[in-house]
Amino acid sequence: MARLRTARRILVGGAALAAAGWALRDVPAELGVRPLRSGPDREARIRRSPQFRDGAFFNPMPEPTLVSTPPPGLLRELAKDRDRRRPAGPVPLRTPPAGDPSPTGVRAVWLGHATTLVEIEGRRVLFDPVWSARPSPAQFAGPKRHHPLPVSLDELPQVDAIAISHDHYDHLDMATVRSLTATQRAPFLVPLGIGAHLERWGVPAYRIIELDWEEEAEVAGLRFVATAARHFSGRTLTRNDTLWGSWVVAGPARRVFYAGDSGYFEGYRGIGSAHGPFDLTLMPIGAYSPAWPDIHMNPEEAVNAHLDLGGRVLLPVHWATFTLALHPWAEPVERLWREAKARDVSIMVPRPGEAVDTDAAPAVDGWWETLT
Repeated sequence: MARLRTARRILVGGAALAAAGWALRDVPAELGVRPLRSGPDREARIRRSPQFRDGAFFNPMPEPTLVSTPPPGLLRELAKDRDRRRPAGPVPLRTPPAGDPSPTGVRAVWLGHATTLVEIEGRRVLFDPVWSARPSPAQFAGPKRHHPLPVSLDELPQVDAIAISHDHYDHLDMATVRSLTATQRAPFLVPLGIGAHLERWGVPAYRIIELDWEEEAEVAGLRFVATAARHFSGRTLTRNDTLWGSWVVAGPARRVFYAGDSGYFEGYRGIGSAHGPFDLTLMPIGAYSPAWPDIHMNPEEAVNAHLDLGGRVLLPVHWATFTLALHPWAEPVERLWREAKARDVSIMVPRPGEAVDTDAAPAVDGWWETLT
């Protein structure tokens, strides 16, 4: 009997180890690559960058930029009022429209969090695509989606470009990148250094365009300019070995700005002067906190940045999908709506999957109010 119990323990322990190994099998790849070790050409470009100093990228804005460690008691605070940080019911989804984009217009389909499909003058650009259930190196841990994607990757139409703002897990997702590499033909436009991650994940070098701030590339008749952001990077405890940024996308007549993740900074005026005005700005409004005031905007700062940029219509992103801060689930969009009305700013707040046209911006209907 004792031998049988011992054998059972060995079998159970072996099964547990096997299960743990299976669950963690992708973690080394998820962590990405140190770009300085990924080849001499990339290393040389990184070391030449004005944004690189003393072995890391940095924020060159004259304002102080603080990336603080989690405040004491954060886990305790996260355990409190959890129901207020998630929707009270299912988030309503819409099915994105089929058919070709307008050759002259600007239309956006927000798919959740920062993932947005933008149609500009007949071309499609996909920003920060994340289809995984959790923005985490392991899918059994980390914040879980509050709603599914309104469209599967297999149903996504062919896009002309895929633009990434930085390498945090809620903006750069290995599983999604691998799927898009297989199902799409579009190039990936990324800030300097992120190409090393993509190459490890199987993206061919000819489909990777790496840019420093104020460098540009033309793809499918659109001009892409990598512009500044006030943030940081890193997929491990090592920070800032890849660059972060925002994107200007300009067609012959229309222009779109995607802020990525960023704290507010005075440089938005310069971006607007050099590359604007913009028919549409995609501005992050969620995951703000007094613990990290310099790296994520609050809703009022998002309106400030939109006006600095010369934006015509603002579409809020970076809210509703993942709980990444302590504020209530709908607080970002409620604050944004109040500020927009007070300052006569045009905003569109679509449901995930709902297409919205900048030339016929729908009235804000407060669809989230039944979920608070």
